Amino acid sequence: MATLIASSDSVQRVNLLGMSRAQMEAFFLDLGEKRFRAEQVMKWIHHQGVCDFEQMSNLGKGLRQKLATLAEVRPPEVESQHDSSDGTRKWLVRIGGGGLVETVLIPDGNRATLCVSSQVGCSLDCSFCSTGKQGFQRDLSAAEIIGQVWLAIDSYDAFQSGKGRVVTNVVMMGMGEPLLNFDNVVSAMDLMMDDLAYGISKRRVTLSTSGVVPALDRLSEVSEASLAISLHAPNDTLRNELVPINRRYPIAELLASARRYIDAQSDTKRVVTVEYTLMAGVNDQPAQARELAELLKDFPCKINLIPFNPFPNSGYERPSGNAVSRFWQVLVDAGFIVTVRTTRGDDIDAACGQLVGEVVDRTRRSARHRERRGVDQAVLEVSP
Repeated sequence: MATLIASSDSVQRVNLLGMSRAQMEAFFLDLGEKRFRAEQVMKWIHHQGVCDFEQMSNLGKGLRQKLATLAEVRPPEVESQHDSSDGTRKWLVRIGGGGLVETVLIPDGNRATLCVSSQVGCSLDCSFCSTGKQGFQRDLSAAEIIGQVWLAIDSYDAFQSGKGRVVTNVVMMGMGEPLLNFDNVVSAMDLMMDDLAYGISKRRVTLSTSGVVPALDRLSEVSEASLAISLHAPNDTLRNELVPINRRYPIAELLASARRYIDAQSDTKRVVTVEYTLMAGVNDQPAQARELAELLKDFPCKINLIPFNPFPNSGYERPSGNAVSRFWQVLVDAGFIVTVRTTRGDDIDAACGQLVGEVVDRTRRSARHRERRGVDQAVLEVSP
């Protein structure tokens, strides 16, 4: 694996890892260097996995020394790594200032999808997501976001081994709501798609949002990433309970914003991925599938059904296979393209909705959930 350079306690160095092409060019121009130095350094960082400026052999000695004084290439630190029996790999990543986030790589034949976190915890409180129960600490920087891609590749020694691409797809579906960390997420996604960095197709970089409508409208002006929306309910009454941000931006506003996003893309064949987590007895009934089909009948989308992945004290259960099949059949009969997400990595708590890092909660939400669970348990213990 690549060798990291140590940070200096006495000098505040700028981390080049999260810089976009334009930012890198501006950095070198400010140093009095030629613009092409940005291309050289980006290739060393993102193509070769090199963090030590001394190893960047096509840079002059004077420039290498200048960079060692003023800058660094510092990926986040891997706290631990867990490998699932199905090939899924999860990293617990320590970020600056304390706190941990999780990153998951899911291999599937010739492709491998990396699920990337954008925040330490989450400021939203979706009722079925373990991340939201922890509360919120802070946004990740662009370097901490793109650093998860760097770490995944480095973990397989793929920078130097010539094994080919370890990461073929990236989904901004890890810890956090990406659109609430707008600038850093957009910068990181730009790097994912930049040929000087990871060169991933815009169709294979996907941002998933719970529905921050103003930020989604803004996203259409600056990004061509694919879009997924976390719907999870066929009507506002139920979605208000499951996804509280719906009380501010209800379903009709979210769907209208998502349509504006894909209409703004140069690719006229774009569709939105609608994510729908199925929970037993909550939103998995055939009548609700028919209601969902009616809601989405004129909306350009494909639907991804996600059987709920349990976590302690969630209050929800995974639906039966028959319930999932019935729900799927109603949607297919209505003419939709529907996939059912295969649960991967649940033996290492890496499945969708199970990601849990270490959050210094600024919202006190985690404490309130613990207090609520304590009250619920006390009621159960005294009930006849």
